[in-house]
Amino acid sequence: MSDLTELVPRLAQQRVLVVGDVVLDEYVIGTVGRISREAPVPVLELKERRLIPGGAANPASNIVALHSQAIQAGIVGTDATADELRRVLAARGMDTSALVVCPLRPTTLKTRILAQMGLRFPQQVARVDTLTRDPVPLPTEAEVLARALHWLPRVQAVLISDYQLGLLTPALVEALRGAARAAGVLLTVDAQSSLEKYAGCPVVKCNAEDAAGFLRRPLHTADDFAAAAAELCARLDCSQAMIITRGAEGATLARPAGPITHCPAPAVSDVFDTVGAGDTWIAVLTLALAAGAAVPAAVRLANYASGIVVRHVGNYTPSPAELLAALEPT
Repeated sequence: MSDLTELVPRLAQQRVLVVGDVVLDEYVIGTVGRISREAPVPVLELKERRLIPGGAANPASNIVALHSQAIQAGIVGTDATADELRRVLAARGMDTSALVVCPLRPTTLKTRILAQMGLRFPQQVARVDTLTRDPVPLPTEAEVLARALHWLPRVQAVLISDYQLGLLTPALVEALRGAARAAGVLLTVDAQSSLEKYAGCPVVKCNAEDAAGFLRRPLHTADDFAAAAAELCARLDCSQAMIITRGAEGATLARPAGPITHCPAPAVSDVFDTVGAGDTWIAVLTLALAAGAAVPAAVRLANYASGIVVRHVGNYTPSPAELLAALEPT
């Protein structure tokens, strides 16, 4: 455990370009006092509205919380949501100079409506998404690439966060992959699905469901996941690592040379919400690798970081102090 403790301070002072689908997460929280006379639904009396970076902006937010710099590349619309998102990102200390305006698309907004009941955490009762999944127009794609290339020589890593909202086209991914390789810059990917787009990327992460969907077979046992990680590593030609995250079961890691490694997750007794855990995971992995950590150590540290997130409601960004506390023996 001492190796991970020593790694935590090294997560700071990195500069990471995060490219992906930015989202504004809106949490509308109220108390339930009665049932509506118009329909058999609860009436929430508004108590609080929270705005939090979501989508690809969440790993960027985690990077800043760990005392590194995040440059956010992505697209927003010309609506009021874009203004709110920019304010939220700036308040978190993120560089928004690589955000590109696309007048033809809405800024992605995910509104969660939560009911506060007694002393329990608020419970989500509905969600409304404002988005499009159409591929971005070619001029917008070109502008995003241009801004990413401007920052590439100035960063230690590029993190691709794909929420399947149309920005990360195969052409853009190919261009980013080639540019990062030519510049000798670490490239990590949170694929979430569409794994075929990320062939040739050095470090790729997906969850168990996406791995099973891509391989078209169920994955249940440790042997299943070991075989799946090895196959994905070979098929995607990952030069450094292919990682399948498995929630409470940890993560399975395959590398081109070397044994398959299973990295267990820490025991978490109170899981309130898994939202954002994967974003924290990829942010910590990227920072650790940029700091020179070995891949297994980076994966283990990412497991601990995501274990902190699931104890909170909504996107949560652990601090270095919280990460160090989680590593202390119990």
